[in-house]
Amino acid sequence: MKKKTSMMPILPALRSRNYQLFFAGQGLSLIGTWMTQVATIWLVYSLTNSALLLGVVGFAGQIPSFILTPFGGVIVDRFPRHRLLIATQIMAMIQSLALAFIALTGIINIWQIIVLSVFQGVINAVDAPARQAFVPEIVEKKEDLANAIALNSSMFNGARLIGPAIGGLLVASVGAGYCFLIDGISYIAVIIALLAMKLEPRKIKVSNKHPWKTLKEGFAYTFGFPPIRYIIMLLALVSFMGMQYTVLVPIFATNILHGGAETLGFLMAASGVGALIGAVHLSTRPSILGLGKLIAFAPALMGIGLIGFALSRVLVISLLMMLLVGLGFILQFTSSNTVVQTIVEDDKRGRVMSIYTMAFFGVVPLGNLLAGSLASRIGAPNTLIIAGSFCILGSILFSKQLPKLRDIIRPIYTKIGII
Repeated sequence: MKKKTSMMPILPALRSRNYQLFFAGQGLSLIGTWMTQVATIWLVYSLTNSALLLGVVGFAGQIPSFILTPFGGVIVDRFPRHRLLIATQIMAMIQSLALAFIALTGIINIWQIIVLSVFQGVINAVDAPARQAFVPEIVEKKEDLANAIALNSSMFNGARLIGPAIGGLLVASVGAGYCFLIDGISYIAVIIALLAMKLEPRKIKVSNKHPWKTLKEGFAYTFGFPPIRYIIMLLALVSFMGMQYTVLVPIFATNILHGGAETLGFLMAASGVGALIGAVHLSTRPSILGLGKLIAFAPALMGIGLIGFALSRVLVISLLMMLLVGLGFILQFTSSNTVVQTIVEDDKRGRVMSIYTMAFFGVVPLGNLLAGSLASRIGAPNTLIIAGSFCILGSILFSKQLPKLRDIIRPIYTKIGII
């Protein structure tokens, strides 16, 4: 009798046709998104030459997520996530094309950038938790979910590597407006991919509860369950302090490293390289086991990178430090996402992931505002030294809680067959 052999695919999540479509569409669109981010911060700094206004624009673009994302989570748990995503992608396309129009016609002002950033933030309040919660619906086998989440991070950071580099070159050669235009066009790929999916209707529990009560239940569950609580609190700390570098990079590129838009693009791309390395590592891991250690260690790695970047005056060293920053953050963010998505109850997934999203996208604007304010007083390098120190402190505090959290999670892993 001939013995059959089989080999587990290296990337098992790609066995799912719907996930293949999602992966391809998002990959193209995210390159445009990162181009727009680089173009926006460069445009703001060139228009204003103000560290404070860099922080203000970052704040304006993300503060709606802090306020509205929990309500977005309630919407995500009550309505079909597929249709929600189609709607949010169409609105995001309109926003990018509007930004392109005012930039290419030369009528752009700082207040217009702020208004359009706020609009994008409102869209993200629904889009981000919807995307997070949608992934389990398009992955056919539950055991492939961790790989899908890691692949999402690889896709995100592959775009983070390519987008800023292209964006920096385009800004330097033809201007920021074309970055916005390409970003707007790239949303077509996502919309086509979403429309091509074949999905089984998701069973949505009919609820007569007031949305406010549903929202309160989501918060009570999230912060009443220690593993999710501590993971989200650590993510919030690192997002508040560690991500401040994203609005301060133009200052380092110009005033400290004496470069231009290309230097900015390379610095952002370097963090993307580190993030991509981390995401690829996670996507090839055979099991979710051991991610707790990575969650504990990663913020310290990011903190070391931030402090090193703040102290560097040499481009090569700055690029290396940015690589460590990107690596540290993605190891924490993706590992945290994987663990939370694995242990959360499905009927609360949208609300929990909205709070998880708020801990990142919602807290970052507050950090951006603090970064802009501090940098204008004590300088960008000192601001990042403080930020990196807090990341290291958070890593130490989480490590002390890790043994207790393992004891709580172990029965859940046993129940779903991971152990």
